[in-house]
Amino acid sequence: MDTDDLTSHITSLGIPRNHATVGLSNYLAINKQAKSLFIHRRLPDAGWSDLQIQHLLLTLSTLDTNSGEPVSALSTSASSNPAGRWCGVGEREGRVYSSLVIQRHCGLSHGIGRSGDVTEPQPKAVGSSTMSRLALHLVLDAARRGAGLDSRSSAKHGVLLPLCTGMSMGLVFAALRDALSAEERPKKNVVLWSRIDQKSCFKAILSAGLDCVVVPTKIHDGTDEVVTDLDAMDEAMSQHKGQILAVVSTTSCFAPRVPDSIDDIARLCDRDGVAHVINNAYGLQCAKTCKLINRACAVGRVDAIVCSTDKNFLVPVGGAILMSPRKDVVQNVGKVYAGRASAAPIVDLFITLLSMGLDGYRRLLQQRTELLVKFQDNFAQVARKYGERPLSCPRNSISFGITLDTLGGGKDTSYFGSMLFTRCVSGTRVVPRSQKKVLGGQEFEGFGSSTKDYPHSYLTAACAIGLSESEMNEFFSRLEKCFKDCFAKQKKEAKKKAAVATMAEEKIESLSEVTDEAAHLSVSK
Repeated sequence: MDTDDLTSHITSLGIPRNHATVGLSNYLAINKQAKSLFIHRRLPDAGWSDLQIQHLLLTLSTLDTNSGEPVSALSTSASSNPAGRWCGVGEREGRVYSSLVIQRHCGLSHGIGRSGDVTEPQPKAVGSSTMSRLALHLVLDAARRGAGLDSRSSAKHGVLLPLCTGMSMGLVFAALRDALSAEERPKKNVVLWSRIDQKSCFKAILSAGLDCVVVPTKIHDGTDEVVTDLDAMDEAMSQHKGQILAVVSTTSCFAPRVPDSIDDIARLCDRDGVAHVINNAYGLQCAKTCKLINRACAVGRVDAIVCSTDKNFLVPVGGAILMSPRKDVVQNVGKVYAGRASAAPIVDLFITLLSMGLDGYRRLLQQRTELLVKFQDNFAQVARKYGERPLSCPRNSISFGITLDTLGGGKDTSYFGSMLFTRCVSGTRVVPRSQKKVLGGQEFEGFGSSTKDYPHSYLTAACAIGLSESEMNEFFSRLEKCFKDCFAKQKKEAKKKAAVATMAEEKIESLSEVTDEAAHLSVSK
């Protein structure tokens, strides 16, 4: 119904025309914003209201077939349940039992894509398909105008996946293998992985049926950083020449690990004609990381950049954005996705991006940047107060660490992590020295620190997007309390051990005296 018809119908009910005009101005404003979204396909500068977002989502949901009543509301009596406009007789018709579930998903129950391609429009779900395409445009715009990725290279093409980062990496490997010729496919089954002690990517390589060759890292001279060993990477590429499907590098990591030298790795991959996949799980929030990715795309080869939606855009876990300078990579990833995909993570992201707007997203990035100096200073201050020091890792501007060498190592160090968690502190990592872990039949020495023989036990914490200053201050307050309690416990245990040792010495002395007395009596006799 156009506005003239709507005005006529409203005034026919006795509503004054001037009243109707004022009311319809709101209606026109909402429609104008939606029209602008379709035309420009970019984030609005200012975030939308919840009402505006709901209006758009419910409008889109009406474009899907079978978007009617929940199954629980349908009567068993045919006479009281007249047939709707659509009559679905397939095995999957967007039927939902609970009205609460329908509300949660805004009526978008068909999912996205088709069984042959997650990016293909779904005939029964025009609304869901439209929402998914718009969400992709919005997230690419956020990556470009918000985070700073280059629209001509690193963020030129993209696909949204309703999967976590690790599973999305697995899809990338499957797509890269699928793109090989029939002759190459059985030969190229090796993935070189610059060591990073996070299990997801390693499991993604193994679950794709590939062999993972772990390339060792090294400790950077003059700092505490764990960095890419380019000589080891070059040697591994020579050793496995003709067998390598891809090289995997990482740009978001826990201190003391810092982002890989992805520009140098990109050069090596370009030289040898090897695919290069970047695990950028939560790196969009860091301007330095985004500049590094742009540089890698400019000087060498980058095939795919995988980012988490929850870690970068504050939505529930379960989604990833894959970006690439190459359109064919994105298309191939869409084709290897098995089955139709859930729209839920995409709906969450779509709602959040419209709610944030470009101004809101940039404001979150700026707030994180402003907290960085305070976070590092306070962390260092607490460390020095209790005989520790901050880890010097200048190339990691998200995760920060302090030594825990005074705790004695082993179980005492691990116990410190438990103390933090029981005091409602989440997200920290406590890594004792010389841990060993076996994953997929491979042993990792010094697990947690991403290198063999790291010289310190340590604690890490992240200054990530969404962290508030009050939350940061509360963390440092609770961290101090943990140090006090931990040292008090150590002191108490030391006293207890000293008391036991004293008692043992006294007992030995007493026995010695008895023995001497017995010996004296024996001699006297």
